[in-house]
Amino acid sequence: MKIGVLALQGAVQEHARAVEAVGAEAILVKRAEQLLELDGLILPGGESTTMRRLIDRYDFMEPLLAFGAAKKPIFGTCAGMILLAQRINNQESNHLGLMDVTVERNAFGRQVDSFETDLVIKDVADDFPAVFIRAPYILDAGPAVEVLSEDTGRIVAARDGHYLATAFHPELTGDTRLIAYFRNMVEEAARAKV
Repeated sequence: MKIGVLALQGAVQEHARAVEAVGAEAILVKRAEQLLELDGLILPGGESTTMRRLIDRYDFMEPLLAFGAAKKPIFGTCAGMILLAQRINNQESNHLGLMDVTVERNAFGRQVDSFETDLVIKDVADDFPAVFIRAPYILDAGPAVEVLSEDTGRIVAARDGHYLATAFHPELTGDTRLIAYFRNMVEEAARAKV
């Protein structure tokens, strides 16, 4: 089971360690052709505008869209959630536009407003330690989107078929239950192709 971490910018090594901790092989993706060998992909937290510029510069856009179209699971954390969203509030264009959600950028405030809280995440945990850093959240989710977690009424984790997104950083804690949930999504998708 090979799970890639888009290694253009952001919390790349932390995600790779979490992937290895749940028994999958982590691949640091620096070239678009590497996507062809993967079973799943993580779009890490970082800065979404910078990540988009790098996606364009290194010709990742079409290969990433093809990866999603092939029904291979993609997990976006924090900035990765913004990259996946079909709609970004107060912004005319999206990035990948793969997940039927509207997101609000920097919705919890600036870096100094970062916080940690325990979340109930459906099918994952009743006490997941979530780290929010300049986090977005989902303002609106389409009818097929499954809301997995909310914090003070704001959607902070959701699944849309083979897409998973969180507003927080699961890789910054020692808790691998959410990464294991994604690994299971990847395994299910791989079995469905056989």
